[in-house]
Amino acid sequence: MAKNIGLATGREHVVATVDEIPPGEHKVVPIGRYGVGVYNVDGSFYAIANYCPHEGGPLCVGRTRGTNVADDERPGGARESRPGEFIYCPWHQWGFELATGTTTVKPEWSIRTYPVRIDGDKVLVTA
Repeated sequence: MAKNIGLATGREHVVATVDEIPPGEHKVVPIGRYGVGVYNVDGSFYAIANYCPHEGGPLCVGRTRGTNVADDERPGGARESRPGEFIYCPWHQWGFELATGTTTVKPEWSIRTYPVRIDGDKVLVTA
């Protein structure tokens, strides 16, 4: 995986305007070794490392969706819950919660998350 040559780590960065990342979308910014994915989930912004701890996959290339929960009333006995709140690695489909970085596959292998704040129309990430 290629290393990003980009913004210095350890400080706050303006990474986009709110309009540049509409709900359900994301943007990968060149912060740190692998980059940081900034996600808009229904108006809440989250930032995660673009690196899957399982085998180093480019996590932000994966799809966002919800998680499956049991539902005996639905065909197959399951339904999607919390749509768009999880990222799934494109290599092996490990799922991570965007808000916390945790995974149920192997909780000790959670991903790094970064603080995000909105200042007017600017999206700022501390990474």
